Amino acid sequence: MHSDPKNSVQREGRLAGLVIAFTGALWVGGTWVGKSLDWSNRTMALVDLLALAGFLFGLVVTYRIWRKRRADEG
Repeated sequence: MHSDPKNSVQREGRLAGLVIAFTGALWVGGTWVGKSLDWSNRTMALVDLLALAGFLFGLVVTYRIWRKRRADEG
């Protein structure tokens, strides 16, 4: 079965958007819960690092989309 390159780019775009939005929501929620429950700075740093990893993954997927679209143009 052949996969449509345009469909692949769209699917990766949806993935990047969902990952970034979900990570942002979890980061805000985790920060709010952590402050409410008076979590330690070490635990809050873990929440921040997990959010950073999610945003980095979204950035990598976005970069891959950009590279794929540039390759299709030329």
